[in-house]
Amino acid sequence: MKIYTLLLVLLFQLANATEKDSLNTVNPFTKYHSFLEEEDFCDACGCSASGGSMGFASMLNSNFVGIRYFNQQYKSMDGLYSNSPWYKENFNTVQVWGRIPVSQKVQVSALLPFHFHERETATGNKSINGIGDITVLAMYRLYQTHKDSTFLVHTLQLGGGIKAPTGKFNEANSGSINPSFQVGTGSWDYLFATEYVVKRKQFGLNSMLNYVIKTENQKSYRFGNQLNYAGTFFYLYEKNSFSIVPQLGFAGEVYESNYQYNQKLRNTSGDILFGKVGFEVGKDRFSFGANVMLPINQNLTGGNVEANYRWSVNLNYSL
Repeated sequence: MKIYTLLLVLLFQLANATEKDSLNTVNPFTKYHSFLEEEDFCDACGCSASGGSMGFASMLNSNFVGIRYFNQQYKSMDGLYSNSPWYKENFNTVQVWGRIPVSQKVQVSALLPFHFHERETATGNKSINGIGDITVLAMYRLYQTHKDSTFLVHTLQLGGGIKAPTGKFNEANSGSINPSFQVGTGSWDYLFATEYVVKRKQFGLNSMLNYVIKTENQKSYRFGNQLNYAGTFFYLYEKNSFSIVPQLGFAGEVYESNYQYNQKLRNTSGDILFGKVGFEVGKDRFSFGANVMLPINQNLTGGNVEANYRWSVNLNYSL
C-alpha cells in the first residue's frame, strides 16, 4: 500500500509540471535545480551500497568532481530467542564521485566507492574492506519551466544506469544474520530513476523515486530488488560567490527478498523510513556538505537487524 501511495504522489507531481526555470546570476552554484536529492541506490542494510541513501549529486554543484565519506551504524541479533545478544555493525565508505554534462539535457553521474566495514561477533570483531561496485547513471531533463515569472517553477528528469560487479562478493558472509556485510554484490544491477523539483523563489521541494533490478551473481546469490523514495524541502541563500542550502526531509527504502539457487531466503526483505537534515555551503568553485539520517520506522530482515543512524560529509569542485 505504501508503494502505491508513493506512485500516486509521483503521478500527481508529473501532472502538475508545467513551466521553465532559469537562474541568471554569476554564482557558480546556481544550477542546483538539476540535482538528484539525497537518495542513492543501495542494498539492504547498506551492504555494498553505492551511496547508502546519501545521493547521486551535489545540492549546489550541477557539474562537479569530489570526494565523499559516509557512515552507517547498525546492530544485528545473533540467535533465535528474544534474549539473544545484539552486536554492533559499522559500515564506512569513501567515494570518488562526479557529475558531467554530455549534452544540454543529459548529465552522467559516476561513483567509485571504497568500503571498510566492521562488526562484532561472538568470537570477536570482524572486518572487510575493498573497492565496491562502480555505478554510472544518466539523467535526461524531460521538462523544465519556460518563464521566470511563473508562480512555481518545475523540473522533471528521467534516467537509468548500471552497477558493475567490481566489488568482491563473499559467499560465506551472505549466510550471516546481516547478509549485506559485503563490499560488492557480485552482480550486474540496473537502475531506473525519476526526479521532480518544484520551487517558489528561494524555497523548494525535491522528490524522487527509483527502482533497482538486481541479478544473480556467479555464486547463485541474488539480492532482492529495491525501491527508494525521498522528499526534501530546501532553501537557497546566495550572495555574490557564496551560497548555502539548508534542507529537511525524509527518505525510504523497500527491499524484496534475497534468493540463493532460485530459493527465496527467509527474513531478507524489509523496509525503513528515515528523517533527514543537512546543509551544503559553497564559495567560489568549492562546496562542502553534511547530512544526518535517523530512522523513524523500520522492519529489516524480520527484525533481526536495526539501523541506528547514517551521516555523510562531502567536498566538491564545480566544473
